[in-house]
Amino acid sequence: MEDFPPPAQPTMPLHAQSNGNATTTAPSGNGISADEIALYDRQIRLWGMKAQERIRSANILLITMKALANEIAKNLVLAGICSITVVDHEVVTEADLGAQFFLTSSHIGMNRAVAASTSIQRLNPRVKVFVETSNVRALPTEYYQKFDIIIATDLDAQTLTEINTNARVHNRPSYVASSHGLYGFIFADLIEHDFVIERNKSNVSTALGAESHTRSIIAVQPKDNDNKVELVTKREKYSTWFLASDSPSMLPPEILKSLRRRKVVTPILSCLRTLWEYTALHNGAPPQGNNHADLVQFTRMCGEKHKTFGLPTETLRSEVLRSFLQNIGAEIAPVCAVLGGQLAQDVINVLGGTQQPIQNFVIFDGGNMEANVYALHPPEGELGRAQLPQSQDVAAAAAAAAVAAGQGMATTSMPMMIGNVSGINVGMDMNGMPVPPMGMPAVPDYDVAVGSMFATATADSAPVPTTMTSIDGSSERVSAADPQQPQEQQQSESK
Repeated sequence: MEDFPPPAQPTMPLHAQSNGNATTTAPSGNGISADEIALYDRQIRLWGMKAQERIRSANILLITMKALANEIAKNLVLAGICSITVVDHEVVTEADLGAQFFLTSSHIGMNRAVAASTSIQRLNPRVKVFVETSNVRALPTEYYQKFDIIIATDLDAQTLTEINTNARVHNRPSYVASSHGLYGFIFADLIEHDFVIERNKSNVSTALGAESHTRSIIAVQPKDNDNKVELVTKREKYSTWFLASDSPSMLPPEILKSLRRRKVVTPILSCLRTLWEYTALHNGAPPQGNNHADLVQFTRMCGEKHKTFGLPTETLRSEVLRSFLQNIGAEIAPVCAVLGGQLAQDVINVLGGTQQPIQNFVIFDGGNMEANVYALHPPEGELGRAQLPQSQDVAAAAAAAAVAAGQGMATTSMPMMIGNVSGINVGMDMNGMPVPPMGMPAVPDYDVAVGSMFATATADSAPVPTTMTSIDGSSERVSAADPQQPQEQQQSESK
């Protein structure tokens, strides 16, 4: 693994260090001031005084300041958190100006976190804004202990695995998110999160125990001064990023048992999984629009992922694949606004502890204006805090199997693309085990006919084809089905 220089040592403790424009006095221990009540009146009415007190004491770590992180920072700072620390070692380029409203052309050449910090501070002078310009992979594990919630955006999956592991070591909830043009996702790992809901009492007593594979009721008590309302404490358990984003994680049984439900699962889920695996197999490089072999391979891999999820072949249409590939690496402001707003809202919900949080993947499809939530977990094994050692064992086993099959990393210095910047080396996890990168790098716009992007599978395979019209009006038969899938199974799935 590449050696990074150690992070600069702050001259003051983290929560006392700011950029000079923020209010530096510590929050009062006597509750929210009258000025704050007036400022946050609308949201206090929405989620209550106790939730606002938790929000105002929260210290958030936000990693990578790109368009999606701009939206997340804006929403959290306006909500009145205690502090936000922005980590980014990259400099502002002209490409950053398209969808990032914290930056201007005068910031080109500056560190992205430093450049954005002044604009973030202007949103709410009561919030302390801190900047870390070191590479996040150079930060020690102890660094994460200072924060209440960690949010990582637009990074390669090796880095995301390290961040998620470091967060779990200190029992810190974490989020992962990324956008690709019209598409994007949010992943939540809250480890084990308790929340309390109010509901009217029924004639039947509320029983303690499991409600689903991930959620259970752990306590029920009457509300003070209201014997018709009960307070129900529920606990959600989560999987790590590595396990939830890897192929063994499956959709919930209630979806897999119903063909009708499987038909409405977004194919973008399979596309994202394929992109992560494709970049792992190609040293971090995405499929190239002018490379016939790349796109044939991506199409076949996506069909295999789709089959792994147990999804019908006909839902993975060629036009979906075309649109997804055209959007890889792009930043569209409205999409980032939707994803960033949803992630920030879930952070507020988690801090308030009174609403059901995300469990655990949100897949956003801007083409259909849908944001569906899927609980992706390994079919076996425990969830929650018990999963950290398991995730490390699975990571090591998966990487060793991939290398043995000639499909994984054989070296420890594989370059990974992040946006338009290369040079981040990936290869070994915190325990010295190889972990294949599964990041989502940027690719240039595709300006080729669809007929050259998606090719017919080779002659020795027999997939179920779909017809696609190219830009020039011609048609081509392309398949995302598994060539080895029995014909009888393909016919039964299409019914």
